[in-house]
Amino acid sequence: MRQFKNANVGDTIRVQFKIIEEGSERIQTFEGTLIKVRGSGVSQTMTVRKISFGVGVERIFPTASPRFASMTVVRRGKVRRSKLYYMRQLSGKAHTVAFQEDDKTPKASKEVAAGVKTTPAETPAKTEVSPTATSAS
Repeated sequence: MRQFKNANVGDTIRVQFKIIEEGSERIQTFEGTLIKVRGSGVSQTMTVRKISFGVGVERIFPTASPRFASMTVVRRGKVRRSKLYYMRQLSGKAHTVAFQEDDKTPKASKEVAAGVKTTPAETPAKTEVSPTATSAS
């Protein structure tokens, strides 16, 4: 039994699921917003929603399934509800969830994510005049 305590509703997650086709097995990736977590233990399921070619696609993943390979959090979402059913009626930019910045993220990676240059600002170098060079006249 897998416990996914690092994923919350509203997060953008990438789920890898084993697919069996004609005797061969491959891993399929499904990336979207986690809109619902239901149950606990063996009966726990996660519903992930994404927009594919302008059409909303939802997939329900049983977390205790042997075909459930892995799940990674791509981006943390900031929501105030446990079920995001209202996302089904939204389209375009309204369909996005505000993302949450972690305090654990290093400052440099936050600046890179925001598009800020991380190089120090160029300041003119201070030149010191030695007293022996000025008294030589």
